[in-house]
Parts: sequence; structure tokens; C-alpha cells
Amino acid sequence: MSDDQKISRLRYYNYLMGGLHLVQGIILILLTNSFKLPINTSYLKFDVVTSTLNAVTYNLYHVQFGYWVAAFFFLSSLFHFAIATFYNKTYSSNLKKGINKARWYEYSLSASLMMVLIAMLSGIYDLSSIVMIFGLTAVMNLCGLVMEVSNQGKDKVDWTSYWIGCLAGFLPWVAVIIYFWGASTETTNAVPSFVYWIYVTIFIFFFSFAVNMYLQYKKMGPWKDYLFGEKVYIILSLVAKSALAWQIFAGTLRPN
Repeated sequence: MSDDQKISRLRYYNYLMGGLHLVQGIILILLTNSFKLPINTSYLKFDVVTSTLNAVTYNLYHVQFGYWVAAFFFLSSLFHFAIATFYNKTYSSNLKKGINKARWYEYSLSASLMMVLIAMLSGIYDLSSIVMIFGLTAVMNLCGLVMEVSNQGKDKVDWTSYWIGCLAGFLPWVAVIIYFWGASTETTNAVPSFVYWIYVTIFIFFFSFAVNMYLQYKKMGPWKDYLFGEKVYIILSLVAKSALAWQIFAGTLRPN
């Protein structure tokens, strides 16, 4: 099969994936309950009695969790439909060069939102921490874009942005593990079992993307064809988002 035929198939593949993401997002909104988690901030306040500065926590608002879980489905759906329609000419041209910019822009939003939701389920409610987790995950994905752009036309692969991206993507998990470990030491308020499964499955999926890129640039087996790696990215995206969404639904978002 020629590259043009493979790219043509990928267009319809993007239509299909866009529809699957959209349908899941709609179903989730229709079925979800009113489960919420807080977003807090902290500041220093002077205590006139003790003459000391003390940290004070202030609640900014509560997040309706189900809507934000559905949001990463809608983001993915939007990008898939854009790729299949008005952006398809650019998408097809870039694939022939071994690059897909739209993928990394979408991941920088949807994967970062996914990581924030995982962090909040772990008990990370501080706005500053949430912003940093979102930012680091976005940097991880944008390093994927830099990896593809910087290696255009090169015989020897420059792995610098790849390893920087791996580091940026791993650090939010360190924060999650710290909170998870702290909660697991509590005998009366342990982390629910469904969160354990989320950690394991999403951690595996998150780093499967890095493995896919590694195999692409090492040109191992079917990954010698960049278009095969593109198809794997699309499948991983759907499976990772679906696994996270429906595990959260089963654990916290089911109607009462």
C-alpha cells in the first residue's frame, strides 16, 4: 500500500476516532453525578496574637468533576475532526515529512487536563500545584513536537528534547505519588481502590506514548514506517482517555 493510500485511510480513521471521543463525552455528561472537588490557594496572614506569619488556605471554587473528565474527550474530538476536514491537507503533507504538529498541540491540552484530574483525585487541590502539573505535562508533549521538528532531515537522531520531555512528564507523577503515599498511611481515610487502578493503567499508557516515539526514531519493526507510529498514537489516545474516564466514572461519577 502506498503512503498516499495509508494517509487517506488515516483521514477516515480520524473521523472515526473523533466520533468515538464525542459520543463518550456526551454519554459521560448525561450520566455523571454532581461530584465536586475543591480548588484552593494559600497565602500568609499575620497573627497579631502570636506575632507570626501563618499559612491560610482559601477555597476558590469547586470543580464539577464529570464535566472536566468529558472535556478531554471533547478536545480530542475537536482535533480529530479538524485533522479529517480543513486541516487535512497540512496534516497529510506533514505526515510525509515525519511530523504531526496537531497531535502535540492536542496532547498538550488533553493529556495535561488528564494529569490534573489524576492529581486532584490524589488530593492535590492547591491551584499553584495544579498549574505546575498542567504546565509540566504540556511541556512534555511540546517536547515531542520539538523532537519531530528538530530531527527533520537528519541522519543522526538528536534525543535531547525526548529526554527533557520524559523528565517533565515524570515530575507530576512524583507529586501524585507523594500525595498517594501520604494518604495510604492513613488507616481511616485510605485512597479508594479504583484510584490504584487509575494510577497503574494511566501511568502505563502515559509512558507508552514515549515508547512509541522511541520505536519510531529507532525504526524498529513496523515502526520503520512513520505512519504506523501515527496509527498507534491515535489508538493509544483513545484507549488512555477511555480508561481514565470510565474508571473515574465507576469510582465517583455514577448517579446516586
